[in-house]
Amino acid sequence: MTKGRAWKFGDDIDTDLILPARFLNLSSGQELAKVCFLDFRPEFPKEISPGDVIVAGRNFGCGSSREHAPLAIKSAGVSVVIAASFARIFYRNAFNIGLPLLESAEACERIRDGERLQVDLAKGSIKSLETGETIRARPIPEFMQKLVESGGLVEYIKKNKIQKEKRV
Repeated sequence: MTKGRAWKFGDDIDTDLILPARFLNLSSGQELAKVCFLDFRPEFPKEISPGDVIVAGRNFGCGSSREHAPLAIKSAGVSVVIAASFARIFYRNAFNIGLPLLESAEACERIRDGERLQVDLAKGSIKSLETGETIRARPIPEFMQKLVESGGLVEYIKKNKIQKEKRV
């Protein structure tokens, strides 16, 4: 369960809006966090707080397949991205680095920018701490939850390899 402020975005938020191409030479999460959404919402890198939530419309993360985009979002402190739908490659890249995503068209329609939310990833519930209203999202599949809990695909594989070796 996580709590944070909603950062509201519309449809078709592409990877160039998330992370401008001129910053693709950066590699550390800390550096990427400082330029996340810099051209689109310049206040984002300065005002984001750990646990905050991105709420967006359709086709979030479209555009190029750069892995830098979900890494910048996660490194900025975003706990979850909720959108009506996600670009396929962004979806995989996000879970591969341990950034959870929830799909909910209703959340995009009803949640306001700046609204305080409580999100339960396992149940797929999004509760407004201001109105008390609860919105349902499609829960994250169990395996994808394990990826997030492990910190991403690489960490999941390392963890399971060590456990497997201990059994042998």
